[in-house]
Amino acid sequence: MENINWSELPFGYVKTDYNVRCYYKDGKWGQIKVSSSEYIPLHIAATSLHYGQQSFEGLKAFMGEDGKIRLFRWEENAKRMQDSARGILMAPPPTELFRKLIYKVILKNKKFVPPYGTGASLYIRPLLIGTSPKVGVKPAEEFLLIMFVSPVGPYFKTGFSPVSMLVTRKYDRAAPLGTGKYKVGGNYAASLTSMKKAHDEGYASVLYLDAKEKKYIDECGPANFFGIKNNTYITPKSESILPSITNQSLMSIAEHLGLKTERRAIELTELSSFEETGACGTAAVISPISKITDDDYGINYEFKNAPGKITTQLYEKLLAVQTGKDEDIFGWVSIVE
Repeated sequence: MENINWSELPFGYVKTDYNVRCYYKDGKWGQIKVSSSEYIPLHIAATSLHYGQQSFEGLKAFMGEDGKIRLFRWEENAKRMQDSARGILMAPPPTELFRKLIYKVILKNKKFVPPYGTGASLYIRPLLIGTSPKVGVKPAEEFLLIMFVSPVGPYFKTGFSPVSMLVTRKYDRAAPLGTGKYKVGGNYAASLTSMKKAHDEGYASVLYLDAKEKKYIDECGPANFFGIKNNTYITPKSESILPSITNQSLMSIAEHLGLKTERRAIELTELSSFEETGACGTAAVISPISKITDDDYGINYEFKNAPGKITTQLYEKLLAVQTGKDEDIFGWVSIVE
């Protein structure tokens, strides 16, 4: 792809040649279809448009130094989409169907997989939507699973460089018994206002607190939060946090590196005792945090050594496994052939 500057790609949409689709009708999934259209024919009363009956995933494929395409932990994305589907009454895509669509969309767009060493990857976006027309609030009986890809650079413009976060108490991303643990569009719609406020004030993202007490750290914008102290990797435990596959992977890597791991409630005031902090997710991988501002109380939690030694080790090890630079001792990587 001579017209793409791979090393300067933003995290955004780039048109590729094909996407793949599969419809669920009459209680069963149909045949996989390949399309070159960027559009979906959709009924004006579809449940996805009116009642938010939709879920999506994000995962990445990497070109290895050996010229092989590596897909990272796709089974976990399949499981999470199945959980999201059940959570808002959609038909869960079978794991094998999910795999077939991923492999097909990657191989059909193989020329868009960024070269090894550019820092870019092929982002894969599975999308599941309700297509049945409903005017009353009811779940659909028909669904569309579609997958498209886009070559992307880092989510935050600075890449693996320190970012600042703004604590918000005026906005909630999700309620404790709501849809926070599912990857559905409504959670992201709920974050737009607070995220814009943070961006307008020069912050990379928002740090949400628990919706009930406004006391504990919850989600970190579009990512999970983690902190390091006393040789321990600590990340929040909450029913309204999206279970991040990247976060799960980092916990395994941390244990492999000899750290202890904890998933527990983290009070905001505990930030002052952390040695390192970061945000993690498929899109961002890891964004080391240098400052967290609590405007309501005029407090700045600063991490002047960001990115810290342990955060850097975690980041480098995860990327090394994803790209095939290091041996995949965890069994996370699939070769796409």
